[in-house]
Amino acid sequence: MAETYRIKEHPILEIKERKAIPFYWNDQKLYAQEGEMIASALFAHGIHVFGHHVKDDSPQGIFCANGQCAQCTVIANGIPVKSCMIPVAENMIVQSCEGLPELPEVNESPSFDPIEEYETDVLIIGGGPSGLSAAIELSKNNVPLILVDDKSELGGKLVLQTHKFFGSIKDCYAGTRGIDIAKILSEELLKYDTATIWTNSTAVYVFSDKKVGILKDNTYLLIKPKILLNAAGAREKMLVFPGNTLPGVYGAGAFQTLVNRDMVIPSKRIFIIGGGNVGLIAGYHALQAGIQVAGLAEAMPECGGYKVHKDKLQRLGVPIYTSHTILSANGRDEVESITIAEVDKKFKPISGTEKTVHCDTILIAVGLNPIDEFHKEAEEAGMEVFSTGDAEEIAEASSAMFNGKIMGIKIAKALNRSSEKIPEEWSKKAEILKSPPQKTLPYKLPKSEEGVFPVFHCVQEIPCNPCASVCPLNQIKIEDDSLLGLPTFEGKCTGCMQCLTVCPALAITLVDYRKDSHFPTVSIPYEVGNHPIESGQQIHVVDIDGDLLDELHVVKVRDTKTKTQIIQVKAPSHVAKKIAGIRIQELIVSEVRENPLLDTIDDSVIVCRCERVTAGEIRKWIRKGITDMNQLKQLTRAGMGACGGKTCEILILRMYQEEGYALQDITLNTRRPLYVEVPLEILSTMKEK
Repeated sequence: MAETYRIKEHPILEIKERKAIPFYWNDQKLYAQEGEMIASALFAHGIHVFGHHVKDDSPQGIFCANGQCAQCTVIANGIPVKSCMIPVAENMIVQSCEGLPELPEVNESPSFDPIEEYETDVLIIGGGPSGLSAAIELSKNNVPLILVDDKSELGGKLVLQTHKFFGSIKDCYAGTRGIDIAKILSEELLKYDTATIWTNSTAVYVFSDKKVGILKDNTYLLIKPKILLNAAGAREKMLVFPGNTLPGVYGAGAFQTLVNRDMVIPSKRIFIIGGGNVGLIAGYHALQAGIQVAGLAEAMPECGGYKVHKDKLQRLGVPIYTSHTILSANGRDEVESITIAEVDKKFKPISGTEKTVHCDTILIAVGLNPIDEFHKEAEEAGMEVFSTGDAEEIAEASSAMFNGKIMGIKIAKALNRSSEKIPEEWSKKAEILKSPPQKTLPYKLPKSEEGVFPVFHCVQEIPCNPCASVCPLNQIKIEDDSLLGLPTFEGKCTGCMQCLTVCPALAITLVDYRKDSHFPTVSIPYEVGNHPIESGQQIHVVDIDGDLLDELHVVKVRDTKTKTQIIQVKAPSHVAKKIAGIRIQELIVSEVRENPLLDTIDDSVIVCRCERVTAGEIRKWIRKGITDMNQLKQLTRAGMGACGGKTCEILILRMYQEEGYALQDITLNTRRPLYVEVPLEILSTMKEK
């Protein structure tokens, strides 16, 4: 089977050639790229079903792509492994999971070697933006630390972000792409000798003796820190609906991992559930990878993410369905379509509003849950512990970096290694950076029709100032001198276009009347190279809402150092200032099919993916008065699977609320070691007699 599902070109990411290595999938010889995860190698060959569940023979595939669940389990060289976390080895024999694997007979008695232990001033769990920023500040104060991360590359979710960041240029690299910020932070940390960095290392538990178990390169170790900093990030929330476990239904983070890290094409056409920044950005990343986006549905009347992200998607041709929810994922062995419906004020689907849209992948982007178990266990053990980034509070990466910086200084002070006073304005700035979208103000176009000037197509107050920071004439100001204000133009412009190329939302155009007052030149920023635009081409230009304005002739395409192209068109004067973007996606991609009224049975929906426990099974015991989730686990096996309840626990708690229970009346599951699976052979060393 030939590799036909790899990204061959990308407008932002560099395509690196890696050595091809052979492996076997169910006795079929395939090729992977060196260092590639098994799951990504299978996706590169168009293989999305990795096995079938032993309980009901349901197809199983990738879900989180982050090692948090076990949906992508395969048998590699005779051992069950998570295919998203294990790289392909040369001539590796990989098999799908069909039923229960046969375990080899072992007659020897295991013997246990002493576990190697380490001590350090600070242990940081997580090498994302907040963990790296904290580690840099600690290193500046000569604090010995160990930073562990379960990936091969530092940066966390930054390594998946091809878009430019919002916030402040000075404080959190606003206007710089996430992939580049990851390199900046990693290279900065590597300058310090006091920082020990362990990649491919997973924290598995915080024990009562104040030691943290670490699985490092298939070796189990213990670390005893003076202070623990939890910067482990967050895991994605899930929804329950018919078909929610079909291969092709997975988190937006998993999609970004496959597309932007592993450079494989996981689908041809996606549909997104959730209008926060994660979902909106995932749609943009899909278009950059040459993948169609059939639509995005958000249950609220307005998207919760930045309006400029929503507008950018709409301008490119992606329909946004607000006040809509998913009814079902449809398909036999994989996703074939999605059915959505409008919801009322109580978020109940309105009969007769159903819409079915063809797609092969459904991305769930309905929020994140902090990975806070390390913090809680450390507190119970009596350790001094701090949290930062999403592990403390869900916010943007710009906020995570700044708060990580503050936390690093706080910990250095707690260890008496720094006397640095944290400026009061830092706390204020941290609050601004993590603030959700503020007011949406009226859209105002400039009145002038002479000279050259920028037009700002952003109307929502969000923390962002790159355009004002880069203007060489200091002519762009942020209203009220606040990071949350909207940009305004003072009146003098040379047409340098720096504001266009730095804007994270591509929400600035430049209108130039100097050569032709009747047909001014409009410069439009563009970053979707998989839909190339060339001089002489006719393109559809749209307004801020994505509505068609005109079909215009491209007079010039300019490449820039930031990889943002500038598309220049001659436009009639009456539409020139209204142009906000370019529509690239055909309307047929999002065509709605005729759909009969669905007769769904809520009780049949799977809540516990690992053990295939339905909502009906759980609801039966809730209605019988079971309020202890440990007892519920014994009765139904919900939460007893390989993921340890990471996905289903919050769904079960929501069901309790739906049945009228207060959460404080529910006894939560007892947390038990370990948070992730550890092969027994790692915990014991077999010795030949």
